[in-house]
Amino acid sequence: MMVPLGWIGGVVGLILATAISLYSNALIAMLHEFGGQRHIRYKDLAGYIYGKKVYSLTWALQSVNLFMINTGYIILAGSALKGIYVLFRDDDQMKLPYFIAIAGCVCAMFAICIPHLSALGIWLGFSTVFSLVYFVIAFVLTLRDGIKSPAQDYSIPGTPTSKIFTTIGATANLVFAFNTGMLPEIQATIRQPVVKNMMKALYFQFTVGVVPLYLVTFTGYWAYGSSTVTYLLNNVNGPVWMKVMANITAFLQSVIALHIFASPMYEYLDTKHGIKGSAMAFKNLSFRVMVRGSYLTLTTFISALLPFLGDFMSLTGAICTFPLTFILANHMYLVANENKLTTIQKLWHWLNICFFSIMSVAATIAAVRLVVLDSKTYHVFADL
Repeated sequence: MMVPLGWIGGVVGLILATAISLYSNALIAMLHEFGGQRHIRYKDLAGYIYGKKVYSLTWALQSVNLFMINTGYIILAGSALKGIYVLFRDDDQMKLPYFIAIAGCVCAMFAICIPHLSALGIWLGFSTVFSLVYFVIAFVLTLRDGIKSPAQDYSIPGTPTSKIFTTIGATANLVFAFNTGMLPEIQATIRQPVVKNMMKALYFQFTVGVVPLYLVTFTGYWAYGSSTVTYLLNNVNGPVWMKVMANITAFLQSVIALHIFASPMYEYLDTKHGIKGSAMAFKNLSFRVMVRGSYLTLTTFISALLPFLGDFMSLTGAICTFPLTFILANHMYLVANENKLTTIQKLWHWLNICFFSIMSVAATIAAVRLVVLDSKTYHVFADL
């Protein structure tokens, strides 16, 4: 995120993305009980306000968004496995696509064993621990490298034209880092008072919760400059056991996180095909093996075919995160509270809608250009 923006653009961009993301998610949270009923799915809220067509459009955007998030997690999991491999073997026998395939198989087995989101239970606790271990090790090792290494080059790489496109694409990366487009689904089981508790969770996430992200991002850029690669642990030096542990936690966290963001698709498929009763019943178990296995096979294939993690972040942010989290959130709030808002407030929301619509189009063009360029530079099933 920092390389195409530099120090000033990166720092300012991350802070603005944090503030804007908090604001937009707060708008969604305040609509959670709109019309006297709880809306535990984002598409249900959109459908309640606009009707069936927007319900279907929101569901389509969510599906694409979640699919691409899952693709990114499988790439990350594969990169972590490869990171472990290269610590012990300096050869080209095992390439990134192989590790992505292994990661996909593990994710499929996990998805089959965990029938629904609420069954994650203790795994969410492990997820928190894995994240903290990764952040601590990554921060310590990058800080150590930064102190020992000479001054780095922080100039933005590329020609003047490419800098414009990469800067626009980087804005999509920034919003992708903070948003999922499924806030109601994540907060579906929150206790009463619902909206108040959702706001508490958002305030915590966008203050205390962003500190580890800031530390690793800023320290990593400071330590390695514009030469840093997408997967930070490929840059670090230090004890092998620490790097192995960091890669293991990154891998395990990716497996759990992928299941969280794939759960809306699993729930949709289970509901559509009338899957009820015991999770271990033969019909239900075979359904999970077939359907979830097929979904993750496709996800894994796309991940191995085009393993450009940064490109996926840009494209996802452009075509899904901007519309779902910023454009739709502002317009839904405007429609839902039209009679309560002042003229200035209405103009403010329309300004947001227009601005983020332009940004979405521009970021999509920049992201597609980046994918095309990387596709020319790297062959399919590239070993990055």
